[in-house]
Amino acid sequence: MGLQSCAKITHLAEYGHFLYVLARPKAVATMVHHIYLIPGFFGFADIGGITYFHHVHDFLVERLAERGIEAQIVGVKTMPTASIRRRAGRLLETIAATADDDGPIHLIGHSTGGLDARLFATPGASLGTEPPIELEKYASRLRSIVTVATPHYGTPMATFFNSLMGAQMLYLLSLGTIYTLRFGKLPLSLLIAIGGIVTKLDDVIGFENTILDQWYDELFSDFDLEREAAVKAFLNEIKNDTDLVGQLTPGGIDLFNASTSNRPGVPYGSVVTMAHKADFGSIREIGLDPYRQASHALYRGLAMLTRGGTYERLSRADADFLEDAYGVIPTSKATDGVVPTRSQVWGELIHAARADHLDACGHFNDPNHRPPHVDWIATGSGFDRAAFDALWTDVAEYVAAASNVEPGVGCD
Repeated sequence: MGLQSCAKITHLAEYGHFLYVLARPKAVATMVHHIYLIPGFFGFADIGGITYFHHVHDFLVERLAERGIEAQIVGVKTMPTASIRRRAGRLLETIAATADDDGPIHLIGHSTGGLDARLFATPGASLGTEPPIELEKYASRLRSIVTVATPHYGTPMATFFNSLMGAQMLYLLSLGTIYTLRFGKLPLSLLIAIGGIVTKLDDVIGFENTILDQWYDELFSDFDLEREAAVKAFLNEIKNDTDLVGQLTPGGIDLFNASTSNRPGVPYGSVVTMAHKADFGSIREIGLDPYRQASHALYRGLAMLTRGGTYERLSRADADFLEDAYGVIPTSKATDGVVPTRSQVWGELIHAARADHLDACGHFNDPNHRPPHVDWIATGSGFDRAAFDALWTDVAEYVAAASNVEPGVGCD
């Protein structure tokens, strides 16, 4: 379900994105639109001064204001690896605490955050909040759902992380990701070691905890005491509750999809991401910098864990959309380093980016920006500020178009 049946889509070649223009425009209400940014797997709203959706908040406020929409945008402080039901319950609690008027509600979820949004929107869902909160009171106000790089059909990587060995790597990668986003680079020796482990999984067998402890101590030593405490509290959440990991396997998501449904009258749009294929060509594209080569080795290992899966046949329109964006129709081997590209298609495709999993959230390479944008891993995707603006402009246009549709009416 999408907006195509009630909106005229015009391709703006000079900007490289799609603009949704209502065929029968209505005046945009002056009421405040509540927009919730939902982080993904091991996601956070803000930890130690590091934001998950980097610059997305301000960008959406400005773009929507240009379209006459006053937006209150809230970053959801979710639980990083708790079950989808608990995460969706946290989303409901956040909405109940911040949207106490009758204003329209829009959900934008990155990665697992998109699954949280889908469960929240499912008619009759039970989210088990304490004290109980009436879900329908808020879900009935939904105007749109946008999912960004979401594993709607799971990710094979979750199967690895669902093992004892994978749990150790998940903790280390989580800390490494936060460190990279905070300081720009991991210590090169540690990055090489992590990339080697992920690329050759047998090296982890018999891995000594003392070595891991040394790495943890080395990374934590660069944080000040306040940030160290915040990061350790966050990582303890990951260590103590990993129910989400098993749910993100292809088998786990198959059950999720069987027990959820789209809310009638609410448009669902998806943004998909695909990084360059990890091969000798991508190695050349990265260049000679030893740090970027080591980072790319980590990407190659993650891509190897992510490939595969079985997906529904693409519609002709979706196949054409992806082929126009990428030059080819992505196969099951195409990935953004965490989620297969084909797993990200749900509802109406509104944007396809050449990007890795965190590029879309603003964590791409741009050292000249103030504050600098820091690349999560080097994939050679070439994602930059222009690509970021194009992606989130399309999201803003989609939300703006949905804002002109009466709740529950849809686009029949």
